[in-house]
Amino acid sequence: MIRIGIVGYGNLGRGVEAAVKNNEDMELAAVFTRRDPSTLHIRTDNVPVVAYADMADWAGKIDVMINCGGSATDLPVTTPEIAKHFCVIDSFDTHAKIPQHFAVVDEAAKQGGSVSVISVGWDPGMFSLNRVYMNAVLPSGNDYTFWGRGVSQGHSDAIRRIDGVRDARQYTVPVEEAVQSVRNGENPELSTRQKHTRECYVVAEDGADLARIEQEIVTMPNYFADYDTTVNFITMEELQRDHQGIPHGGSVIRSGRTGMELENSHTIEYSLKLDSNPEFTASVIAAYARAAYRMHQKGETGCFTVFDIAPAMLCVQDGDFLRAHML
Repeated sequence: MIRIGIVGYGNLGRGVEAAVKNNEDMELAAVFTRRDPSTLHIRTDNVPVVAYADMADWAGKIDVMINCGGSATDLPVTTPEIAKHFCVIDSFDTHAKIPQHFAVVDEAAKQGGSVSVISVGWDPGMFSLNRVYMNAVLPSGNDYTFWGRGVSQGHSDAIRRIDGVRDARQYTVPVEEAVQSVRNGENPELSTRQKHTRECYVVAEDGADLARIEQEIVTMPNYFADYDTTVNFITMEELQRDHQGIPHGGSVIRSGRTGMELENSHTIEYSLKLDSNPEFTASVIAAYARAAYRMHQKGETGCFTVFDIAPAMLCVQDGDFLRAHML
């Protein structure tokens, strides 16, 4: 059994707990939290909840740590810390900063003799893989990615970290005219702003400066500055009534051409429709935790991404089964 540790017990952490339960070769060893462990009640019986500060005491007792923190300020600090002592997976999703994050985690993992896999989920993650496959198959073409309509966990977390924000949900919304143009094979040149809008629903603390909060949101680099962003201030009751689900999804599309004169056109599309963004993300992470465990067993160290890991490494089934049933 692969012994899994969960770091952080928010939406993603609870999703990982469920994913571990649904994988026959995994067991949950411990949950680590910055909260008072005595106040945290998880859904798996007989599994300890441990203070984050005591994590190092668990070296040798956990095969893979799954870091469920937020990308804005948490994962850049905690994933390298964890990598010095454990194999670790994270879902770092600030695309523009992935190379920087990779370099820091790679150094820490090699120092600790561990395997780290960063930016695991559906985008980055499954969509990233499909972009690579599509580009390899259709070298003459254009890529398009559309997300939503759905709740972005990372963007919602970034809003919640603004001073004066009590809670928030952020929806990413594709511009339908742009999607249809791509599917029609028109190969449009689309700016970031032309592909998506962002809708924010924010519960502010009593007495908070709403104008300041809105300005911090719409100008936030890497998150909102490049989009038409609408900020709606609502009550906690409205948030709990109207925005409790965490759906998401989207499509990655490549429109390309083949032939001696590039006379034939083709469109590849991979799409997802998710009832629960964190639970699906957690399911992807669990598969890559299996791969990290196997790689570490082979003596590999350092940081990896989904591009570096063969599909067979993700599966509980062996090569004979995969060749017989999935090839």
